[in-house]
Amino acid sequence: MQFSSLFLEGIAEYVDPGLPFISLSKGLELNTLRMMSQIIPQALKNPPQPFVALSGPSFALELMNNDVTGVEIAGALKNVLAIAAGIVEGMNLGNNSMAALVAQVCSEIRWLATKMGAKPAAITGLSGTGDIMLTCFVNLSRNRTVGVRLGSGEKLDDILSSMNQVAEGVSTAGAVIALAQKYKVKMPVLTAVARIIDNELTRKKAVLELMNLPQVISLCAQDIQCDYQCRLYFWVSTLEITFYI
Repeated sequence: MQFSSLFLEGIAEYVDPGLPFISLSKGLELNTLRMMSQIIPQALKNPPQPFVALSGPSFALELMNNDVTGVEIAGALKNVLAIAAGIVEGMNLGNNSMAALVAQVCSEIRWLATKMGAKPAAITGLSGTGDIMLTCFVNLSRNRTVGVRLGSGEKLDDILSSMNQVAEGVSTAGAVIALAQKYKVKMPVLTAVARIIDNELTRKKAVLELMNLPQVISLCAQDIQCDYQCRLYFWVSTLEITFYI
């Protein structure tokens, strides 16, 4: 922080006047009492230099993660999970179903990620579970919105054509089945979402298929997941009660 002004003055001639600066610094320049929002434009001699301050209650050590595979696969598949959560919401299947769905798919993501070499801890951290909670339960989520509208009976093409932003889960869903086959991992819920998006399966038929899955112990991701079908069975049983009433 204390040497930022000197550094920026030295590179000022090479900096694009329209280049946005993102500051993660928390402090003041001691001899001038300036903040970064003042230091940057003054050092670059460009008052309108675009500037953003990114801050919040966070320690860098807690945010850092050297498990690149875990972070990336969780970040990608949580978008597909958000679509599934939206479908449950759109079909009015209830809070019990939603909670069981998210728990089940978190397990599916963990099983795949560990098969790909990730550490389970990456899936339960901020980049995994934290991101999943935000994407699945907040209305601002584009992927969740797609799911809600699918669950309400709208067609995917109509949904996408009405959106001015990209819902990454739609395209990512196409990779789910291929990944499941490649790594020999059972991911029934995520696979069902992919099939719904590909028009191979209706949302109601997907519910029925999941309800008919056998109750077995599954060996997956290098450890015995004894809760695999039991947890899924609870979820689909909840769906059965909600669906037919």
